[in-house]
Amino acid sequence: MDYAVVAEGLTKKFGDFTAVDKVNFNIKRGEIFGFLGPNGSGKSTTIRMLCGIINPTAGSAKVVGYDIVKASEEIKKRIGYMSQRFSLYEDLTVEENLEFYAGVYGVPHSRIRERKRFVLKMADLLGREKELAANLSIGWKQRLALGCSIVHQPEMIFLDEPTGGVDPLARRDFWDLLYDMAEEGTTLFVTTHYMDEAEHCYTLGFIYEGRIIALGSPREIKRDKMPATVLEVLPADLDRAFEVLNGVAELEEVIIHGNSLHVATRVKAEEAIPLVSGKLSDYGVVVYGIERVEPSLEDVFVSLIDQLTKEKKRQNI
Repeated sequence: MDYAVVAEGLTKKFGDFTAVDKVNFNIKRGEIFGFLGPNGSGKSTTIRMLCGIINPTAGSAKVVGYDIVKASEEIKKRIGYMSQRFSLYEDLTVEENLEFYAGVYGVPHSRIRERKRFVLKMADLLGREKELAANLSIGWKQRLALGCSIVHQPEMIFLDEPTGGVDPLARRDFWDLLYDMAEEGTTLFVTTHYMDEAEHCYTLGFIYEGRIIALGSPREIKRDKMPATVLEVLPADLDRAFEVLNGVAELEEVIIHGNSLHVATRVKAEEAIPLVSGKLSDYGVVVYGIERVEPSLEDVFVSLIDQLTKEKKRQNI
């Protein structure tokens, strides 16, 4: 198997604090790998190690075939990086930004014109070459930032929450670009808070307090990491229904999911549905419908963290 990333026991400590704790995962070349976790879970520290910016305290990793400690400069030549805070020069035009980053990444002068043309076409920026970056909408800035990160034709790209603050339509268009890049062989490492985006990754890693707590395809994680029954409840009064169900001992988690509630319970579905319906009826909450559904990634993520939190509390008692 040809891997773009191989991480074994990757660990980073800052004094007595362990930011990343014995992390293991592999990323196949040409796949979209989603890295999920709450703020402070170790996502950014992991990325910084993989990009060769900081050295691990223990463990090892190779990125596009190069050791992150011994050959960090070689890695930097072969990867791209894009963050939510677009690193664009707003007083430069679209074309000037691309030329600047081509120079930073060491693109030979003879290839800059070709690479600019490729990026402009790929990002649908043809006709906007002379427009100042400051005048672009967030969606177009996002496309330009992606273009700047791939102007040197990297083997792998790290995208750290690249769609934060972007409207749903622009997010969908952006992901279409990512799919095209993956199909052409580029490996993508993406962090995101949007669970609908995570559903479209080939492989996911959930990190919490520095440790990987789930690893696999979205389907595998939902199948293997969520043993509870999940019900979707459509109440007339969402807030009141949440308040009522959140206090029911037999229900493990109650999550607001759009205009519905997702309820996780170890009780069998045929028993859980009348249980939930009865509790809401007792408090006068009208219910339009209750049905068993496949757990979402958000359901799984909340459930895993809840289990770990409860386990930690038991150990501290």
